[in-house]
Amino acid sequence: MRVVSQLVVVAILGATGAGGWYAYKSYASGTGEAAQRQAAPAPLVEFVTPKTMTVVERAEAVGTARANESVTLTARQSGTVFRILFQEGQIVRKGEALVELESRERVADLDSVRAEIAQARAVADEIRQQLDRARQLRATGNAPEARVDQLESQLRAAEGRIRQNESRQRAADARLDDFRISAPFDGRVGLRQVSVGALLQPGTVVTTLDDVSKIKLDFAIPEQFLSVLRQGLPVATRTPAYPDREFVGQVTAVDTRVDPLTRAVRLNATFDNADGALKPGMFLSVALAVATRDNAIVVPEDALVAEGTRQFVYVVADGRVLRREVQLGLRMQSEVEVRDGVKQGDQIVVRGQQRIRHNIPVRAQPFRAETAPTS
Repeated sequence: MRVVSQLVVVAILGATGAGGWYAYKSYASGTGEAAQRQAAPAPLVEFVTPKTMTVVERAEAVGTARANESVTLTARQSGTVFRILFQEGQIVRKGEALVELESRERVADLDSVRAEIAQARAVADEIRQQLDRARQLRATGNAPEARVDQLESQLRAAEGRIRQNESRQRAADARLDDFRISAPFDGRVGLRQVSVGALLQPGTVVTTLDDVSKIKLDFAIPEQFLSVLRQGLPVATRTPAYPDREFVGQVTAVDTRVDPLTRAVRLNATFDNADGALKPGMFLSVALAVATRDNAIVVPEDALVAEGTRQFVYVVADGRVLRREVQLGLRMQSEVEVRDGVKQGDQIVVRGQQRIRHNIPVRAQPFRAETAPTS
């Protein structure tokens, strides 16, 4: 029994000594860390002040170019090609004849009608002269009233025949015009699809005609920009065919409906094409200026610290750094617009963010561009 009591006493003394030893080590270690923290200098950061500039917000889309006016020219009557009056790729004017079909019978019919009109006019002129003499004689009492009435009736009949023949002439002209294929507007003709002597049927394709003095472009923009869309907005477009060239036009029409599937609204833009560089069917990328903001605040993109979907910056104030959440606007190359959270004159940290946290002292110096940035 005495032995057991002695062992218990020894165990208690050993545990007390071990506890004291560990307590001493913890105290010494904590004192050392505190001393180290007290001795460590405040982290060094580099800052910039936001700049202000005019930013233009653009909505991007793609589209396919089409001619200002475009038509496929076809035959309206059956007939044989008598003459081709255009060269492929030629610029033609409105009303210019491009193809003539064999039309000798129609020409003969027209000549016959014209002859009948000339004869009817000659008869009417003769009756008119007789009527004038009869009226003069009636005034002196040397011609009866009945003679005047008779000549007036004959004149009305002759004039009626003239009008009837003129109507026949217009019909003959229209039929003859169907044997002539003409340009409905100014433009450039495409490839020829027929040859002299070919028998054409109504609807046979002869060639195409495009007015490419202006190029139209249809494209769609998300409905979120609907409130700012209007006619006259500037549009810039590029094409892989001319990688170093930008074509500038303007919106000419905005659709009255939003597509319920794509949630986008269709627009039409027109571009001057005096040199003919743009061709119908070309693929074009579009940048539509939907908003312009003057005096926008812009900071380097390196200043941003992302946490999930939120963006923050560190601002130096009174020797300390404060973390602020910011709302971003337009992103540009290496820069970003800040819509809220930063004001002019703020000192925005662009280097050293990895060594700081909210509301700690820092040593701050202006950003040095020649120094390689650290992450």
